[in-house]
Amino acid sequence: MTTRTPLFTPVLIGGSIIILISFAIRASFGVFQIPIAEEFGWPRAEFSLAIAIQNLAWGIGQPIFAAFAERFGDRRAIILGALTYAAGLLLSALATTPGQHQLLEILVGFGIAGTGFGVILAVVGRAASDENRSMALAVATAAGSAGQVFGAPLAEWLLGMMPWQSVFAVFAIAVLASLAALPMMRAPVLASHTAIDEGLGAILRKAFRDPSYSLIFLGFFSCGYQLGFITAHFPAFVTEVCGPIQSGGLLDGLGIRSTSALGAIAISLIGVANIGGTLMAGWLGNRFSKKYLLAGIYTARTLIAAAFILVPMTPATVVLFSVSMGALWLATVPLTSGLVAYIYGLRYMGTLYGIVFFSHQLGAFLGVWLGGRMYDLTGGYTVVWWVGVGVGAFSALVHLPVQERPLDQRPPRGGALAA
Repeated sequence: MTTRTPLFTPVLIGGSIIILISFAIRASFGVFQIPIAEEFGWPRAEFSLAIAIQNLAWGIGQPIFAAFAERFGDRRAIILGALTYAAGLLLSALATTPGQHQLLEILVGFGIAGTGFGVILAVVGRAASDENRSMALAVATAAGSAGQVFGAPLAEWLLGMMPWQSVFAVFAIAVLASLAALPMMRAPVLASHTAIDEGLGAILRKAFRDPSYSLIFLGFFSCGYQLGFITAHFPAFVTEVCGPIQSGGLLDGLGIRSTSALGAIAISLIGVANIGGTLMAGWLGNRFSKKYLLAGIYTARTLIAAAFILVPMTPATVVLFSVSMGALWLATVPLTSGLVAYIYGLRYMGTLYGIVFFSHQLGAFLGVWLGGRMYDLTGGYTVVWWVGVGVGAFSALVHLPVQERPLDQRPPRGGALAA
């Protein structure tokens, strides 16, 4: 009789705590857009560029921190990430020009990389058993959504009591406090489909020659575009465009009486819905083809976004959109990271997933920057929404040809590994 290994290991719990705090802060930056722009009189594009740079730095830093973790140890990488994150927040609180703010967001982005998915999911993946791996990755990803549930509302609440600079300082302290979970982050290096003795260079060359890896890379772009744009611009979009909240209605009864509060709550609702959606994606990923699940998620996102911008925006449609999109929000992460681990093995999963995640952050950079740029040029976000619909449809299609089989189990073709 075999003994089933537990899902909730110390590694999973500790990693979830660190991701929860990291992503709570990261998800709140859209709430600061209007206060910062109004204090300094900046165009919307200036703050948007700062957040876009943050996302790009996150993407660049992800494979760097993952490779650092694989070479020098996971916990050292997480400590370095937390220190960088806190320093970026504290120094950003002192910034008074757009250029200063944009430059310092590089530190914040690198800090998110060191305390986020690339490092944490690799540790969780190595520590989990084969039967629990997909679900463990989903639980850690859902922790990021749990952070999103309270991150934006917490920032909105704190802004009601103190200036935004002080809120950044509070968040820096929270990042450092998350290191209390670090003693739990001990994971073995496990063998996998690819030989564990292979060097990083060898496995990277195999992955780069594999068309499936390129398709996964391209497919993750739209996820970043949509998430980056919505996280950075949705609170301001709701504040400025949404119809009035009816007195005596459900939202009014819940204490949501302004569109600015609704904008923050919308980000929270996305996080609430995504906890269930991500866990469901992890459960389904153990039972069905990951590439077809990903194609289905991107198709659903495309339809939801198109429907949202085709109907008049009201508080009801904001809530409906937040819940619907939230159910699919980070559901791509356990499936994409799990697909990379399944095809290319666990030894260098962090670096390989980190490179794929760079595509995600290129999309996030474009979504955030284009949102601010088009707002300043046109006074609205319509064009940016439709670009998101197009790239979502593209991602749904490019996952279909992915060959979902371990690389070392594919039959040779023409003297080389079949793609």
